[in-house]
Amino acid sequence: MQRKSELFTSESLLHNPLHLLVNRVPEGFYAPFHAHDFIELCYVAEGRGYHHIEDEIIPVQKGMLFVLPVGVSHVFRPATPDASGNRLIVYNCLFDNHMVERLMVIVQEPPILAHLSALAANSCAYYHIHDHNGRIENLLLDLYRESYGDGTGSETMLITLVSQLVVTVYRTKSGETGKCAEGAAEFAHILRYLENRLAEPLTLKELSESSGWSVRHLQRMFHKHTGQTFGSYLQNLRVQKSCELLRSTSLKIHLIAEAAGYRDTDSFHAVFKKITGLTPLEYRKLHNS
Repeated sequence: MQRKSELFTSESLLHNPLHLLVNRVPEGFYAPFHAHDFIELCYVAEGRGYHHIEDEIIPVQKGMLFVLPVGVSHVFRPATPDASGNRLIVYNCLFDNHMVERLMVIVQEPPILAHLSALAANSCAYYHIHDHNGRIENLLLDLYRESYGDGTGSETMLITLVSQLVVTVYRTKSGETGKCAEGAAEFAHILRYLENRLAEPLTLKELSESSGWSVRHLQRMFHKHTGQTFGSYLQNLRVQKSCELLRSTSLKIHLIAEAAGYRDTDSFHAVFKKITGLTPLEYRKLHNS
């Protein structure tokens, strides 16, 4: 006998312009068995319990990600009714065809596009994967934080993060995580090197000499792990740093420009406005107000 299922709609849940919702839910026994007219990615962040999907009951634990196409019925249940014990915490990322259409512009690879289309059309089965390296959890945490922030460029950041999540999930499902993780730890040192030396002149040649990688290999690594060129990544990193200083300090604009690695204030103003849509002073006033 098929269980009765309620329908959760995007109209009632996805109210922002991106038609995207990312939340963090302590699961209990109150949520109904339900289907939805949007795609849902569910990540088990803490605890243990059970995931009831259609006619299947799957024991769950931290690090499991479930990918549910449109129309699939499910509900999570904790392992015990004792709320003070080992709580079951799940991050959910929900989006409908509006977001899928945006992702279709960003994602270039036909297999991933076909997979997205199948999820939206309910023409593929639900599945789950294991997040062995924590990459998926970090993306969901970034999405969750960005969803509840009000920083300039949030929509762009959210679309970028969702596209990274979709690609990472597809790679994991396809068994490509070993290849994709190759060099990731070493490359993370490069990114930390940049973050710690933003006030200094930074070039690919210098990074090549300090890392032992060729300039060409570094260019490939930036594209692979960030989706950006070295110059674009560095520019965005410097603007992010200056935004942080504008929000949290009363430093003069020219000092913030220097701290972010800009020797010419006019160049700093031009780049900052190009990326954020505001001048540094307008950005500071907006966030102070």
